[in-house]
Amino acid sequence: MRRSGSFARQVLLVRVGRRRPEPSAGTTVVMPSHYDTVPDDEIGSLLPVSPAPAGAAVNGGPIPLLPGEHTAARRAKFALVNACTLTSLTLGLLAIFLAMQGEVRAAAICLVACVAFDGLDGALARRFGVVSPFGAQMDSLADMCSFGLAAPVVVYASLSGTVPTPAAAAVCVLVAGCAAIRLARFNVSPKDGRYFCGVPTTMVAAALSVGVLIELPLSGAAKVAGVALLAFAMVSSFPYAKIARLIKLPPWLWLLPIVGVLVDPRLTFAAVVVGYLASGPLLWLRQRHA
Repeated sequence: MRRSGSFARQVLLVRVGRRRPEPSAGTTVVMPSHYDTVPDDEIGSLLPVSPAPAGAAVNGGPIPLLPGEHTAARRAKFALVNACTLTSLTLGLLAIFLAMQGEVRAAAICLVACVAFDGLDGALARRFGVVSPFGAQMDSLADMCSFGLAAPVVVYASLSGTVPTPAAAAVCVLVAGCAAIRLARFNVSPKDGRYFCGVPTTMVAAALSVGVLIELPLSGAAKVAGVALLAFAMVSSFPYAKIARLIKLPPWLWLLPIVGVLVDPRLTFAAVVVGYLASGPLLWLRQRHA
């Protein structure tokens, strides 16, 4: 074993690191018989081969979009999930077209439908067991179109004529930029099963679209300030509870907004949005002092 180990070291040193030295003038170099020159194309065979990463293409082939078994049933479920994502994308584009034609309420309804399909594709992917990196990237791109672009366009159309055009344009660009930052940060950040880091783009788009639908009785300046607050909430570091945790709240807490909708839906909607936005800093303070 000792002799074989020594021989292996010599082979590696000769083939990888050492070459036959060039004799200087007037000197004679005597090399051992086992120090043979090796062609360069054989050196790579001595280097360790690292295993290919999981999910990498084999023999230069394409990376499979659906991990795991490729049965007909799983392919159909995978196609259904991505169809929901593409439907959300299509509705976002439709909302832009309608807003450009002045159909602001119809555009806001399309945004609400986008929110519904965005939640549906994720729920179906988990239910069917077809969650994949491809689906996650598709969902992120569709969210950028629907919630990062379509929502600001609809808000801009709703603010037209009530606030100066530069102010409306600036706050809508702010929403688009914060949505892009939020989605990019979400893609590269570790996931927390309890809280969101910042308000999700889906919730912001839902708040903006419902606000356009019910036509909140606010001044133009107040609307611009509210939109800017929602934009900054997306990129904040405050923890916000996920829907699954909100559903587990005591039933009597759900009665308050239900009764409020029957009395004054606009005021109730504003109170719910403000309460959710305020919950982030409150949770942050609670965790910090815990």
